[in-house]
Amino acid sequence: MIVIFGAGVMGETLLSGLLRAGRSPSDLAITERSAERGETLAAKYGVALLSNTEAATRADTLVLVVKPQDMATLLDEVRDHVVAGNIVISLAAGITTEFLESHLPEGSSVIRVMFNTPALVDQGMAGISPGRHCLDEHLDEADALLSSCGKVLRLEEKHLDAVTAISGSGPAYIFYVVEAMIEAGVVLGLPRTVATELVVQTLYGAATMLRDTGEHPTVLREQVSSPGGTTVAALRQLDDHKVRAAFVNAIEAAAARSKALASGQV
Repeated sequence: MIVIFGAGVMGETLLSGLLRAGRSPSDLAITERSAERGETLAAKYGVALLSNTEAATRADTLVLVVKPQDMATLLDEVRDHVVAGNIVISLAAGITTEFLESHLPEGSSVIRVMFNTPALVDQGMAGISPGRHCLDEHLDEADALLSSCGKVLRLEEKHLDAVTAISGSGPAYIFYVVEAMIEAGVVLGLPRTVATELVVQTLYGAATMLRDTGEHPTVLREQVSSPGGTTVAALRQLDDHKVRAAFVNAIEAAAARSKALASGQV
């Protein structure tokens, strides 16, 4: 049985993705601190709602989707019920495999994951890293589980703070830019609905070109940028305002925050 500990937004996202991918509701269960939300989700998806200790006893795979500051409490609650052969998968930002192992029985198989919200529409991006005792078959199982909601990359754990900063937080950066582009359209006299449709389809088209052509983004950008044209005029303003540098600094800040979470500086 796969049990999702913490049925918040990301927990529900994973649950719904597993069901869409063909997992049986009888093979899934959830835990949730809010009894009302837990009961609502259990009824909606037809899965069992369990206490943390009962869930840990029954689970083969424990998927921990709680806030980083709540992880130690959860691990201490379930540790005596984790046995050899169980897989413990953590989706909490900044929580290292070393931290997980230190709160679980010796030899426990743990996997650290960085997931993102486009998993809601089966277009998520997950980076996964194994702990010291994780077997290849356990990593394969985690890969298959997370692939139900998007793409998965296996990486050394030292890279996961960068993954957190780029793809974990990345959707927010994109939404931020989209907000600005829509507002610009409104300022230029477009109805908000029209500006929104223009921006969203442009974003979708540009992302599809990046994925399907395999071209470097610089090449694609230059194809749009005619000398002396409108695009060059716009890009000059972005360069004058150091937008590229601001993005790099922002992503570095997100990575630093991920490291701070890992060191307990919450």
